Amino acid sequence: MKYLHTMIRISDVEKSLDFYCKGLGLIETRRMESEQGRFTLIFLAAPGDEKAELELTYNWDGDKLGDGSRNFGHLAYRVENIYQTCERLKDMGYTINRPPRDGHMAFVRSPDNISIEILQEGNLEIKEPWASMKNNGIW
Repeated sequence: MKYLHTMIRISDVEKSLDFYCKGLGLIETRRMESEQGRFTLIFLAAPGDEKAELELTYNWDGDKLGDGSRNFGHLAYRVENIYQTCERLKDMGYTINRPPRDGHMAFVRSPDNISIEILQEGNLEIKEPWASMKNNGIW
């Protein structure tokens, strides 16, 4: 058995690519469009880890994703510097729902309300203003 990918539905291609590529740093590995099926599949991966893909599914005629996207659980990514990643996402207008108070773990929500866990590679010193930030919403 071999792991292939995780699929999530998205409601806006550009907003999702901004979040996952510009915000988290993933890269697009391939894209498929089906005129007959009226959908687009966009595959993303972390640089250097292209075999573990995230599949974004965009249905051209819309998808009623609702508020319950959290029932999916979450995606998790390890980053080189959690503070820089969270700062970049915050600067892009995303709320850091669970700040990296411990220098190790944070949660943010995608434009489609998917929880994304961000984990620090190795250890970083606990740092302000992150150490004093409170949770914002659910994560």
